[in-house]
Amino acid sequence: MGDVRREQIDANYKAFEAQLPKLLEQYAGKFALMREGAIIDFFDTAHDAFVAGRRLYASDGLFSIQEVVGAPVDLGFFSHAVS
Repeated sequence: MGDVRREQIDANYKAFEAQLPKLLEQYAGKFALMREGAIIDFFDTAHDAFVAGRRLYASDGLFSIQEVVGAPVDLGFFSHAVS
């Protein structure tokens, strides 16, 4: 499961980074719920994004959350794909 989790984190972060300049225009300060290199939705808090991710992906728990800010921020637990 570790390799799958690492692949999910890497794919999500790469996709997020590529879209960040555009995302900042509309979603600055929001939290993006991501899976398989795609942004699923945006939330006001990391907690809300986490709850949605756990609900949507209960079968495998693979998702990650990124805050839409100009510089990368380590969200601790929330910045890593959850298994």
